[in-house]
Parts: sequence; C-alpha cells; structure tokens
Amino acid sequence: MGFGGERLSDIYQFKGAAGTGWSQPAPILEEAGDTVPASLRRTRLPRWPRASEPELVRHYTWLSQRNFGIDTGFYPLGSCTMKHNPRVNERIAQLPGIDRIHPLQPEHQIQGLLSIFYEMQEMLEICSGMDQVTLQPVAGAQGEFAAMRCIQEYHRESGQGQRDKVIVPDSAHGTNPASAAMCGYEIIEIPSGEDGRLNLEALRAAVGDDTAAMMITNPSTLGVFEPEIAEAAEIVHSAGGQMYYDGANFNAILGKTDPGRMGFDAVHYNLHKTFSQPHGGGGPGSGPIGVKAHLAKYLPAPLTDREEASDGGATGDGYRYFWRTPENTIGKVQQWHGNSGAVVRSWAFYRRYGRELERMSEHAVLNANYLRHRIMQGAEGVHAMPLNGAPAKVVKHEFTLSMSPLKEAVGVTAKDIAKRLLDYGYMSPTLYFPMIVPECLMIEPTETESKEVLDKFAEDFLKILGEDPELIITAPHTTDVRRVDEVLAARSLVLKHPFDEE
Repeated sequence: MGFGGERLSDIYQFKGAAGTGWSQPAPILEEAGDTVPASLRRTRLPRWPRASEPELVRHYTWLSQRNFGIDTGFYPLGSCTMKHNPRVNERIAQLPGIDRIHPLQPEHQIQGLLSIFYEMQEMLEICSGMDQVTLQPVAGAQGEFAAMRCIQEYHRESGQGQRDKVIVPDSAHGTNPASAAMCGYEIIEIPSGEDGRLNLEALRAAVGDDTAAMMITNPSTLGVFEPEIAEAAEIVHSAGGQMYYDGANFNAILGKTDPGRMGFDAVHYNLHKTFSQPHGGGGPGSGPIGVKAHLAKYLPAPLTDREEASDGGATGDGYRYFWRTPENTIGKVQQWHGNSGAVVRSWAFYRRYGRELERMSEHAVLNANYLRHRIMQGAEGVHAMPLNGAPAKVVKHEFTLSMSPLKEAVGVTAKDIAKRLLDYGYMSPTLYFPMIVPECLMIEPTETESKEVLDKFAEDFLKILGEDPELIITAPHTTDVRRVDEVLAARSLVLKHPFDEE
C-alpha cells in the first residue's frame, strides 16, 4: 500500500482491527443491538476495509489529487462550457437561510428563496425571449424531455395528435433524438449542407402534417451560427410544427440575440454551463425550460409566482411569493422544486455580472476564434469543420478540427491526439462529435481562459502534431492510468472486489 510515486492507494488493503480501535468504537449502550431483530443482524463482520480515519482521509485525498478538473488545468471540452465557477457563488448558496431549507417547508418560511426563484425565472425569460420559465428540470436532457412533452400535449389538445415526427439535423446533440424518442416520437434526421449548416431544402422535404417539432441548437455543434434560422422556423411553423432550442451553446449568444427572436417556441438552459453552476463530477445540474405563451399552461409544476402584499412582504419588496401549478401541467419531472443550490449559484452569477454577461459571450467567441486561428496557422494535415473548412471566417464559442488527413498520412487518429494531450496536462477536447466531422476534435476554450493559456495550448497542440507517430499512438505515458481497452472495459465490468480467500 503506498501513497506516492506510481503506486496506487488500494483501500482494500486496509485491514485494521476486527471491529475495535479508535476509528470503530464500541456501541455506547450494551443493549444497542437489541433493537435490531435477530434475523437482520450480521453473523460476521461485513467484507469492507477496516480503515482508520487517517487512512480514509489519506486515501480519498490521494484520489482527489489525481482528479482533473477546471480547477487544475485547461479543460477545452467542446459543447460543455467547462468554465471557472466563481467561489462567491458557493458562499451565497451555503448561507444558513438557504442551505438549511427543507423542500416541504411552507411558503411563508421560504419567501427569500422563492423570490430568488422568481427573479431567476424572470431573468431567463428575458435572456431567451420566452414568456414563462420553470426551474424544475435538473438536467439538460430532462429539460428537453419536459419541453417536448409540453409540445406533445399542446398538439393533442389542439386536435393534432397525428403529429408524431420530430426533425433533427445530423449535427444535433445526441440527447435531442433520445429525449424526443422517450416521448414516443419518430425521429427524422436531415443532412447538413456541405458547409455544415442547416440544409433548408432537406428541411422542406422533411416537414409535413405529421411534423411535431424541430430540435436544433444555434450555434450548431460545429460552432457555426445558422444565418437562415428564421427561415427554418418559418418552414416548420408553416407546416404546423414547433421549434425547440437546445440551450447547450447558449454561452455564445447571451446578450446578442435570443431563441425567441429566432422563432423558437421552447428552450432549455444548462445552468451548469452558461450560468456557472459547477458540473460537480457529473452533477448536480439544472436544466430549466422556457416556452412561449401558448405552451406555458403545460409546464411541469411548480412555478414560482408572486402577488402584491399589503404588509410589504417578508422580503421587503412588496410581494408575497408562492408556488403555482399551471392549468394543464404535464406534472412533475422530479420529486421537488429543482436543484435549489444550482439555481442560487446561477442567480448569484447573474446578480454579480448583470449586463456584463454580454461581454462574457463576446470573450467566449473571441477566445474560440483566437485559438482556432492559432492552431490553423501552424497546423499541417488538419482541417477545420466540417472537412475543408466552412465558409465562415468567424466561429462562435467552439470549433471543430478533423484529424482525417493526419490519420491518412501517418496513422495518427483524433483519439491519439486526445490521449497525448493528457501527457501535456490538458483535458482532452470532445472526441468524435459531431459525427459529421471525421476524426473530430471539438474545442471550447470558454471566456475564462487567458491569452497566455490559449497560446500555450496552441503551442503544445502543434508540437504534438510534429511528434513521432509511435509516441502519439501509444500515449498517454505520464498518467497513473495508461491507455485502456474501452471495448473490454464496457463489456467486462468488474463490479466487486476479488477477495484473496475467494
């Protein structure tokens, strides 16, 4: 058992004492075990490590030092917006009046939190051009599902239940068709144009009396803004369908335009992207949805609302806040009211920066374009999106690179480049997505990285392209875990520890 060098800390090597010692004190009451029925009592000690508190602390501290996150290095994960999360947001979310609230507390005891929820709904409505927002969904995909269910109920109530098809471009996020399929829709995928943008002719051919909606993000996963998005919305609306906006790339447009102006009827937001809620190792997230007025009565409950208070209100703003259930709500999509901590952190972010959030988008776009040009100026055997370069001199918050020419020339794949970047202390960009870009790397630097960081990344990226192919193909070389067999790992899951006596 070791805690340094190349050796891994193996918690299963901790033996400890058999139920005794400072870390495992005896029961305070001798008869404490009598409250547990004999049939439920253990006849032998559980087969888990008997570690002391110092051993456990050292083990998990050791593990944390081997984690990679936005706090330890550059994290250019495309379409994920892995930006810095200001620590002041944590301080506010941990105030006693916020973090010690129980979800079943009556409304009059949580007026402060309800006022934050209301203001956050209002802010998201303004940012997106929507008429009503709910904060209940706790993930982007859950928000997609909830919004599509609202659209589904809208069509059913309008006597348009035959609308059972949802259109998605081939560059869409994978969750888009999955969320629609969960609602029972048939998915119609349309190809992108040669420039990676939306193909309007393919869209016209796909729409019909059975079209329920089109799901799309703008900018696309290629980092390219769709200049004909208003015309696309008109095509879908003329056929009786609805327009759904995937808010994963909202970071690129905040303060510049909004989905409502583009012709969208529903949108989900990722508070754990644009609005600085930490991703937190996969959660908790927050995926609120906003809709136009005609869809508002179907939103999942509850919403936060307010009315004038004769006594000035508990928050001193003249209002009393309360939960409200929309008229024809689809119901709840999770048990409580949403991830309150995520909402408060994002509210703190918005409160801190206000109109400066527009500058945030400007910097995100600037950083992406700067890094793209730094790489493309020095790269040989690399193509921009989707293959030979879209006719766009300016991308938005992210961009894609194709390693296909490099693979054909020397056998180095996008995956190999991604693995080699780990040796240089970077998180890999998004790999093999979107699938319309062969050997794709999708890079999103976000607005929080400095020019110095971007310059160093570009320098190291270009250096890797010139290295011995064998060195790249066998990477990573410096990480605790080397290249693994992903197929074997997925098919041969080891879900329990093999004990020596077995």
